[in-house]
Amino acid sequence: MRLTRQRLNRTLLRRQHLLERTSLPSEAVADHLVGLQGQETLPPYLSLAARVADFDPYAVSRGLDDGSWVRLGSLRGTIHLHTGADALATRPWLQPALEKQMRGRVPAAHEEVATVVHDLLADGTVEHRELGGQLAARLPGRPADLTVVARTIVPLVQLPPRGAWRGSGGIVWDLLERRTGGVLATPDPKEVVRRYLRAFGPATAADLSVWSTVTGLRPVLTRMTDLVRHEDEDGKVLFDVPDGVIEDEDTPAPVRLLGTYDNVWLAHAARDRVTEAGTRGNWMGANGGVANTVFVDGWLAGLWRIEDDRVRIVDLFRDLTPAERAELDDEITRIEGLLAR
Repeated sequence: MRLTRQRLNRTLLRRQHLLERTSLPSEAVADHLVGLQGQETLPPYLSLAARVADFDPYAVSRGLDDGSWVRLGSLRGTIHLHTGADALATRPWLQPALEKQMRGRVPAAHEEVATVVHDLLADGTVEHRELGGQLAARLPGRPADLTVVARTIVPLVQLPPRGAWRGSGGIVWDLLERRTGGVLATPDPKEVVRRYLRAFGPATAADLSVWSTVTGLRPVLTRMTDLVRHEDEDGKVLFDVPDGVIEDEDTPAPVRLLGTYDNVWLAHAARDRVTEAGTRGNWMGANGGVANTVFVDGWLAGLWRIEDDRVRIVDLFRDLTPAERAELDDEITRIEGLLAR
């Protein structure tokens, strides 16, 4: 099937639960999305609030307290919020790519770093500053950012109050397996591919690699005979799960307020499923991620910030219709209600 860009947009929004909010639990939504971008504390909560009806941010905080939710280095080497079970399943598949990426950036003795980390955490958690200090003391002459190497080579999670709703505090690290009480899974590339396609498909091997940092995935896709194939407007082959819903291109898309980062626009090579080239430039600014994002009719249409727990629209990239403005006002009210909790 040849799919227009508009139809791919609506299909992505459907699979992302961004055409209508779902009654599914937050854990199920996060697992479906294979984690939530969490470089900053607020965006994962905004991601869930945009997708989940009756979202309770404190339920996520309670999960961080008991290890059923965790924050760790994940897709693209960035901090993500996953359920504990999903982190145990996903991180082993990402591990070789994360290590390769890190060796290119910091050619340190990674095995020595891992030894020090396991020694320091043998009897309990360790504060970020202590971890950095001990790594520097035990491995003199190495690069200064060995803590980044540490959380890449060893699956480490950040403990609350870091990442909790209304929480704040310095970073404290623990081992993923100890925190969750589980065991790292044996990687299953085909299952990860299917999960990605259910949430972000149809897509190419290049899309999968941009989303995950894992390369060499085209042979995996071509060997998966259960996958169906579509084409985009340029004739590029797009892989998909056989039961993947293809949405009508004229399906209405509601206004949504998302955070500074959300994988809905970070999971494809061209990053054009929900953004235009010009609006991506507005979001990127000089250094990237300059503000939270406004989506109107399925496309990035503006930026917003939080000031004193109120939503302030910083910029709109086009004029809104009266109906769109009313939808935006409703979403602002919804987010301000969330921020007041």
